Amino acid sequence: MAINDISLTSGMRSNLLSLQQTQQLLDRTQERLSTGKKVNTPIDDPVNYFVAKAFMDRAGDITLSKDNMSNAIQTIKAADAGIKAISALIDTAKSIATSAKTASGTTAINSYEDQFETIMTQINNLASGSGADATFNGKNLLGGTGATYALTVDLGDSSTLTVSGFDGSASGLGLSTTVDWNSGGSPNTTNIDSNLSQITTAIDTLRTNTQKLSANLNIVTIRQDFANNTISILTKGADNLTLADMNEEGANMLMLQTRQALSTTALSISSQASQSVLRLF
Repeated sequence: MAINDISLTSGMRSNLLSLQQTQQLLDRTQERLSTGKKVNTPIDDPVNYFVAKAFMDRAGDITLSKDNMSNAIQTIKAADAGIKAISALIDTAKSIATSAKTASGTTAINSYEDQFETIMTQINNLASGSGADATFNGKNLLGGTGATYALTVDLGDSSTLTVSGFDGSASGLGLSTTVDWNSGGSPNTTNIDSNLSQITTAIDTLRTNTQKLSANLNIVTIRQDFANNTISILTKGADNLTLADMNEEGANMLMLQTRQALSTTALSISSQASQSVLRLF
């Protein structure tokens, strides 16, 4: 139907236009109240919309890096837990070797040998290979040296940190997996002292690598905190550009509803002149 098919009085046309404008404002206010945002599309405010989108896009990129850092932290913690377990096993092996020096008889000495070798097997179970107990998310920092056992951490903004692994197995630590402590029913103190010397070296190696892992863990944790703060800043910046003031929009809704009611009443009054024609019949 064309706009001129029905003739309205000047007053009715003016009131109708006002009512239509009020309805548009009501629709906009309802959208803001339902979404909590004053900028929902580029049409609402092109500048703020695209600036806020850029903020949120960067926050999303940093979130991906933060997830990578979270996995890296757990991988390092798994390696640290493995080192602590290996250290405890080595301390036990040291006690066994020390006790073997004062043992007497083939049976007793052989028992100490078996206990020592069993501990070496447990150390290998903790550290050796990709399926070792210290593995997290397919990465084992105690499995060996080189790129295979290194962890590359994405710190965001094209920044990375490489956490190098080491060989935490018994042989990697310089420990003998089999021992010969029995010398005709008496302890072979020379061999036992050699194994004790190996243990001392292994403990020093574990302490050195623990310090390296701790330093790397500290770096990743600091960068993770920085990422969290940056994401918060970016999100808040985007919210400042797009979020609506709910108190203001609530007040606007009440005022617009009142204006709509008044416009409807005014439209009814302006139509009374035309309705008076009916009295002629």
